[in-house]
Amino acid sequence: MNLRDEIEETLRAWNAHEVNRGANPIIDFDYHPDATKVRPATGRLEVYRRIGELHRLAEKSENRILAERLNADRAYLAALMGERVPLTDYVSATQGCPASGWPAEYVSERGEIARKSLDALGIPWGAELETDLAQLCGPADPADAPDIIRDAAAEYEPAVREATGSDAPFELTIETADVDEYWAYWLDGAGQQVRLRLNTRTARFTRFEGRQFALHEVLGHGLQNASYAARCASEIVPWVRMTSIHALHQVLLEGLAEAMPLFITPDDEILIARVRLAHYTQLVKSELHLSINSGVSIEKCAEHAIARVPWWKDAHIGNFLADRGANPRLRTYLWAYPAGLDWFSALSQADTNVINRVLHAAYRDPLSPRDLASLWPGGPPIGGPGTDRDG
Repeated sequence: MNLRDEIEETLRAWNAHEVNRGANPIIDFDYHPDATKVRPATGRLEVYRRIGELHRLAEKSENRILAERLNADRAYLAALMGERVPLTDYVSATQGCPASGWPAEYVSERGEIARKSLDALGIPWGAELETDLAQLCGPADPADAPDIIRDAAAEYEPAVREATGSDAPFELTIETADVDEYWAYWLDGAGQQVRLRLNTRTARFTRFEGRQFALHEVLGHGLQNASYAARCASEIVPWVRMTSIHALHQVLLEGLAEAMPLFITPDDEILIARVRLAHYTQLVKSELHLSINSGVSIEKCAEHAIARVPWWKDAHIGNFLADRGANPRLRTYLWAYPAGLDWFSALSQADTNVINRVLHAAYRDPLSPRDLASLWPGGPPIGGPGTDRDG
């Protein structure tokens, strides 16, 4: 068995152990599903030691791709067992970029861009922004969500395939769930089978959200993952054939999915306004992410959040802080959103040849931030250039 396959075997055993204990799975999307019954690992410490052994083998063979993946797995597993390292060290090991952050002035500039887009739609900036935007976007019965998403995906699919060069087939299943989690929509799957779950507890559905999530979930995550799976079925790839949200490809996956309207529907004023608003609010969340991990009090974090985003409720802010400060899984994963969306928003303004090169590569390999930077050396620093307090 080669080293990559040994790693996959170890990750499957770890995943089975976590699922058996009622914890979050390790494997998010499986590109090369194995029908063989997996024997669960006996415990996290066993897996931690095995990953360490495999990491030493990867380093000895100078296999950077596998060594970086194993380093991410080991850092996350250590966090699950209680180790708490500084945020930027943890995010660098897992997401592949530092948690440097962005200057306050830059965050404010992105807010002004979002505000102007919303002003053009007649949406005032204030405590009722979300309500007003939902009304403009056309409220819809959640029961209608699957049909709306499927119709929008069918409409946009040719443009996404042309932009990314993907001809991979996939089969979509849409399910509903009712869970106490931060997510409203979640996509996972195996091979060409893609599953989209709608969390009825947190989802507030509009017709334009259906269009946005068709781009994000179905044609972003779904088609992209199916493209990787199709490649795994036809050739030997050098990377681990499964994604995990604590690993090095989330900046790519979430960043591109969030920014997809900028590349596919640049003339759709409502979708573009929503992306610009998401860019701003993700940057604000990055400020909270840094603050709660550097000892800033809950009161000051909440005051900052309300000043920046007046429509956020206390319950939302409390969840944002807990997710980023106390949850080992989300403390790493949620940094991928501001890091990825900021980089891909900048890419949308780059030369057409650069855009084509990045998007085609992004549907061929699960790229790390290092890979993205090599494709566009002139792009902004992934994870931010640093905040004002960095001097």
